[in-house]
Amino acid sequence: MTYRVVQWTTGNVGKKSVHAITANTELDLVGCYAWSADKVGRDVGELCGIDPLGIAATDDVDALLALGPDCVVYNPMFADVDDLVRILEAGINVVTTSEFIDGTCLCAGRDRVVDACERGGATIFGSGINPGFIQLFAIVTAGISDRVDRISIVESFDTTIYNSPATEIPMGFGYPIGHPELQAVTEKGSGIFREAVLLVADALGVDLDGVRCQADYAQTTEDLLLPGDWTIAAGCVAGIDVRWTGLVGDRQIIEVRGVWTKGQTLEPVWSPSFGYTITVEGRPTIKSTLSFEPPPDFVGETLDDFVMLGLTITAMPAITAIPAVVAAPPGIATYTDLPLLLPRGVLTTTPPRS
Repeated sequence: MTYRVVQWTTGNVGKKSVHAITANTELDLVGCYAWSADKVGRDVGELCGIDPLGIAATDDVDALLALGPDCVVYNPMFADVDDLVRILEAGINVVTTSEFIDGTCLCAGRDRVVDACERGGATIFGSGINPGFIQLFAIVTAGISDRVDRISIVESFDTTIYNSPATEIPMGFGYPIGHPELQAVTEKGSGIFREAVLLVADALGVDLDGVRCQADYAQTTEDLLLPGDWTIAAGCVAGIDVRWTGLVGDRQIIEVRGVWTKGQTLEPVWSPSFGYTITVEGRPTIKSTLSFEPPPDFVGETLDDFVMLGLTITAMPAITAIPAVVAAPPGIATYTDLPLLLPRGVLTTTPPRS
């Protein structure tokens, strides 16, 4: 069947979602929500850098809900509980790349989301950010060891070309290196990693005794002028190494870690790898490294072209999940609740140009 989809916002990840939805033979884009007034009335294809689609972006939520889509692809960085409740209680499913896996980050708002799912008979699935599929990758990897002692997930990138100060400042980038609240800022900004730890624990069938967050920082020794007319001043944070650990007793059994740097002027000097590393310590110990590169026909003319390529792996897990989420019972669904997510509608019939 073909699934009718409404796209929610056209920011960095939202643009990539539109690209993927319109290219997928099993999905039909029927509407798009515009967060900013200057996008209202403009063609969604134009907003996302592709050919016109004949669909105008709108901020009229009632009109979008009246379209009766099977699913909303919800891509704001931070979830708006009021919006999610309106969508779900209207009986429309949601897949999201927002700061949402099991809804813990929403605090009291989680109960409102659960109630909306029950009233509307709808399901919400959060693939997680940065991207969240890497937790699923770790879970699958752990399934080929007959004993698991510890699971480590490490994401490591130089994010200098990433134009999103609104998502990086809440993590601690740009703060004075000695700011007294820096640890608290990073803990709050990376709170989705706590949900990721809990997801892996659920897959292992273990109840954790605690989840802890700790971060280390590097400062830039020179002013850094970054995309989006954003400057990190010398002496301020330009490298973050944040670690969320799940404990049984005093033993760390799960680690979800992000190492992000900007430029070559860090103090202390960090030399992070590029990509994702999953280590399952056990019998046997298994180490997997996931990286990505452009296809032969990729044409990158701007920094944004390369950023968009990387954002594909953030956008796609949620989109791939649409059929399973539509078929799922009402409520909050995670990777541990859904069946194997199948990459339908993405196979090309012609080989790429070399």
